[in-house]
Amino acid sequence: MKLFCLFLLLAGSTAAYHLDTSPRREPPTLPSEVLTTEATPTEAKSRFAMLDDVRLLANGLLQLGQSLREFVHKTKAQINDIFQKLNIFDRSFYQLSVVTSEIKEEEEELKKTTNILKANNEEIRNLSMEINTKINTILQERTQLQSKVGSLEERLKGLSESMIPADQLSEITTLKEVIEAQEKTITSLLNAVKEQHDQLDHQKIKIKNLEEKLSFNSFQQTIDKSMDSDHSATDMFEYLQINSTGTETRDLPIDCSELFTRGETKSGVYAVKPNQSEPFYAYCEMSSDQGFTVIQQRVDSTVDFDQTWEMYQKGFGNLEKDFWLGLKKIHTISRLGSYILRIDVEDWKEEKHWAEYSFSLEGPSEDYTLHVSHFAGDLPDVMTNLTGSRFSTKDKNNDSGCSPDCTTRNCTGGWWQSACSETNLNGKYFSLRTKGRSVRRKGIQWRPGTGPSYSLKMSKISLRALIDSGN
Repeated sequence: MKLFCLFLLLAGSTAAYHLDTSPRREPPTLPSEVLTTEATPTEAKSRFAMLDDVRLLANGLLQLGQSLREFVHKTKAQINDIFQKLNIFDRSFYQLSVVTSEIKEEEEELKKTTNILKANNEEIRNLSMEINTKINTILQERTQLQSKVGSLEERLKGLSESMIPADQLSEITTLKEVIEAQEKTITSLLNAVKEQHDQLDHQKIKIKNLEEKLSFNSFQQTIDKSMDSDHSATDMFEYLQINSTGTETRDLPIDCSELFTRGETKSGVYAVKPNQSEPFYAYCEMSSDQGFTVIQQRVDSTVDFDQTWEMYQKGFGNLEKDFWLGLKKIHTISRLGSYILRIDVEDWKEEKHWAEYSFSLEGPSEDYTLHVSHFAGDLPDVMTNLTGSRFSTKDKNNDSGCSPDCTTRNCTGGWWQSACSETNLNGKYFSLRTKGRSVRRKGIQWRPGTGPSYSLKMSKISLRALIDSGN
């Protein structure tokens, strides 16, 4: 507003200046009757033209002031928005700093506890060695006592035959009672030593678990920090090339089931290292009694699953949303032992269903041939018909692929195709209202070959190890 007033003052002063400083000419000497006449039309016209210029200048300045005012308001709004975003960033950075400090404090406490347990373990081990030495000495003395008792019994037998005096018999009886009491003491001592050995073994196991957990937490924090520092440049589906032969990765779990047995109960992205494989990221879903390694998830249409053979081998998507883990990684996990393949789906009526199969997968030389047998669940069994099928993609068509004879087959996305099957959980993501039966057939399908085409809302495929598999 001050700027606008300043412009008006400048406009007025300029107009006044033009009026006051216009060149003055000396009037010519004319007769008196000529002096008394009115101003010529030319002079009047010149004066009105200058006033029009002033008005035009004032209107321009007024419009300029209004534009500047609007610009100032917009600039203030943008600055306020920037300050709000900066405040949100400061709060997020502060929370991250607090969490990092807490993690460091917990790590220091774990290190201190481990050092204390190591010291106690050394003391207990030395004490155990001393106890073992004493036990050996006691056992030797016991052997000697038993030999003496044997000789005494023989002498007692001989003396009893020769009618030894009663006072000697009482001494022998007392000696025998003392020996029996010593044998009871030795037995109780052996039991106590056995209990101490059991406690030592239990403490050793606890110390080992703490060391493994501390090593794994340190490695996981290192990976998380590197991932947070440059998340945009990190490919979550690449193998981790971080000292694969060192102590940091050898303590990683082979899968999410082992991570659960170590005491981890929170679902999320973790680094795992199956045997004969470099470590990689996987999404672990923890239930109340089991850890699942998720290999596929569909919740919306943000990720295109119509990918090439190379991408289906490597993996793609977002591990915390829509993704495919990768055929190579799935194969390395399946080689660890006996696994159950679990299928979870949800339709647009929010009805959830599931199925489980015993599962194995062949390697790349066999195009990742699938082998399943039905286990349990409330979904219709369609995977058993796919056992023995090879994996196919849009650029690698195995098992006759999508031939013209199979007009209803869902050929979008990579899947195990066989006998014109219409089941494919890697098809296009469509909503319930998608029109056209031919379009809906290309969606996320779980069909035994009959019934209407219906694209599912959610699907998830995960692996869990059998309890008796030793994992």
